[in-house]
Amino acid sequence: MERHEPVQPEIVDGVDYRVYDREGNPSSIQAIVGAAMGEDVLLVGEEHDDMVGHAFETRLFEAVLARIGSPGGSGRTVVLSLEMFERDVQYVLDEYLDGLISEDHFLRSARPWDHYEARYRPLVETAREHGAPVVAANAPRRYVNRVSSEGPHALEALSDQARAYLPPLPFPGPTRVYRAQWDAFMAEAMSATDEVASEPEGDGGAEGGEADDGRADDDRADDDRADDEGADGDAASLHGEAAGGDSESTGSARYAMSPNVIQAQALWDAAMGHAITSSLVRHIGGFVMHVAGSFHVERDTGIPERIADYRPGTRVVSVVMTKVDDIGAWSAEDHAPLGDFVVLTKKPVEAHEGGS
Repeated sequence: MERHEPVQPEIVDGVDYRVYDREGNPSSIQAIVGAAMGEDVLLVGEEHDDMVGHAFETRLFEAVLARIGSPGGSGRTVVLSLEMFERDVQYVLDEYLDGLISEDHFLRSARPWDHYEARYRPLVETAREHGAPVVAANAPRRYVNRVSSEGPHALEALSDQARAYLPPLPFPGPTRVYRAQWDAFMAEAMSATDEVASEPEGDGGAEGGEADDGRADDDRADDDRADDEGADGDAASLHGEAAGGDSESTGSARYAMSPNVIQAQALWDAAMGHAITSSLVRHIGGFVMHVAGSFHVERDTGIPERIADYRPGTRVVSVVMTKVDDIGAWSAEDHAPLGDFVVLTKKPVEAHEGGS
């Protein structure tokens, strides 16, 4: 199977993206790395379909390796941790990084997300070039789906081998603050879906029945990850996708109303938080850069909460990226709570028929 070099866009600070600190002051990649120098973890929250964001992540990781991981910097072991690989393929990832298997065999066995070559391969190859460990941090989807269908107690029936790919059970459930954020997110997403469903055909709304509210179409809560991973119908319903003949609106409604879906989301957070803290134990004095969907990172909930549970005192810096029309339009209300640093990335210009 022939592989081609991925193409990430050439990005320019101030044109394609702009970095801000929590107070809304202009900042930079070097400032992010400087703030992370004495810390343990750099959490990076992305919108999975944001190509400017993916190019930014690669540039940020290169800067982390240069300043934190190199002998000329602090010389610490830098670990790249990724939501995009599940924990049961860690040995496959290690075999590839160690040169024991080809990239083709790695990709056939590791179940990478769709669009891997353009979105995540640059990170993995940069780590491989520098000899940096890469952690497959996520819980296997089959077990997340079990929680979504039957609840957290369903994991108790798993074998010891299966549990080895999960955080310690029972895993922590969603906090009150996290649950409030989840409810607000789902209410907004459902409202956008209802608006699209009620639009008359031929109206000037979003094409193809997709919401166009600037938030529901991102995947900060991983609601379109079923497409990204080629998931089956059950997993699709977990992420708010229409499945089993459901319409888009009824699929989203079932997704939002299921009492177990937020528990499945919490399992992802717990799995990634546990993988990050386990890496810090394995690599004493090391530094972890973890990449995940931004809902798992933003507002200091989700993964940050689980890191605090599993390794109290761990020092974390967070970066959250979000697509906007105007990268100069900082909003203290909307952006300041998201993270220690916020990166506003330029939304791509949509192509419209008729050339207008």
